[in-house]
Amino acid sequence: MWNFSGKTAVVTGAGGGMGAQVARDLCTAGASVCMLDIKPEPDAYRQFGERAAYFQGDITDAAFVERSIGAAVERFGGIDYLVNAAGILLFGKDVGVADTDFEVWDRVLDVNLKAPARLAQLCIPHMLDKPASAMVHFSSIGAYRGDSKPQDAYQAAKAALIELSKSIAIQYAERGLRSNIVSPGMIDTPLQARWDSQPGAREAVAAAVPLKRLGRPDDLSQPTLFLLSDLAGYITGVDLIVDGGLLALP
Repeated sequence: MWNFSGKTAVVTGAGGGMGAQVARDLCTAGASVCMLDIKPEPDAYRQFGERAAYFQGDITDAAFVERSIGAAVERFGGIDYLVNAAGILLFGKDVGVADTDFEVWDRVLDVNLKAPARLAQLCIPHMLDKPASAMVHFSSIGAYRGDSKPQDAYQAAKAALIELSKSIAIQYAERGLRSNIVSPGMIDTPLQARWDSQPGAREAVAAAVPLKRLGRPDDLSQPTLFLLSDLAGYITGVDLIVDGGLLALP
């Protein structure tokens, strides 16, 4: 369905879950992909040979990120796309603001907001004035609502990421760079391993979704590839909610 031959993408969170699905789908569609994650490289990328460049490290480490982007530009000759898919949920540690440990707060914002901003800062100079370049940042439906079991740092970071994307979209629209958000709902990835320790949790969560199932990584990857593609060439500054209808509930 997609053809990204001759294009280069940077994808964070490529070691598993939604980021890995996006990276694999971009490679399958012909792109060269620079992948960043703190986790080891999945074996699945080896089939793509020289078009897959995996850099293992912490995206909150500025020096690591700068080296990785520099290596990607040297290897592939430029950057066309950025997908900020990396994120952390610190269940039991990220709580309501009245009880927040601000070391936890800082860690959550560093990964979910500051690191995407740094990636954008490093990639923007390589993306301007091209026929088509685009960013997709992963937020969350948690940015839109409160929660009886709050994760205030996570929700604040994801809400701020939406506004950062809109600002990038307006700043660089005239130079051909688009920036959009994808906001997932309940997606079945290793990030939600907590469901495994609670009998019936998956079924209960799925039952609460209007489409009556949990999302899959490919449910996020395909909209992401659409937003990167020329088919979305007149779309910038938007937030595409992919949640099976949850936010439409009263």
